[in-house]
Amino acid sequence: MPRIYATATEFEEYTGESPAPADITVRLRRASAFLDSQVFRLCAYSVDDTGMPTDPLVLAAFADACCAQVEWGIDVGDVTGGAGVGWGSVEIGSAKLSRSVTATSGDEAPGRQVAPSVWDALRSPDLTPDLLVIGAVATC
Repeated sequence: MPRIYATATEFEEYTGESPAPADITVRLRRASAFLDSQVFRLCAYSVDDTGMPTDPLVLAAFADACCAQVEWGIDVGDVTGGAGVGWGSVEIGSAKLSRSVTATSGDEAPGRQVAPSVWDALRSPDLTPDLLVIGAVATC
């Protein structure tokens, strides 16, 4: 079962917006999976049997990070990571943009970028190195 680091209530508290979007649970699940693959897997922190952080400060930071990622998707208008994928050329007035359609993947889309506020949540001075180390990669 995938880990989901934040709740609808936490999203509402983080953003100050209520109610949360109707599909907030799906968005938080996707943000959690995205951050697991892009950020959290590269960090060192204590976990329980389900893989959830055991320290309440780390867990709160992960919740804030997920909320920040969802908010970013809403702000940039790309909640799935698919915006702008596949366009070959676009013209607006005299401005012309083009790129190869075959070389384009969803990784370049705004919704597939780590939100800047994610790093703010994870770089809190309360998260001392004994609780969370960002960028730690280890092998057994």
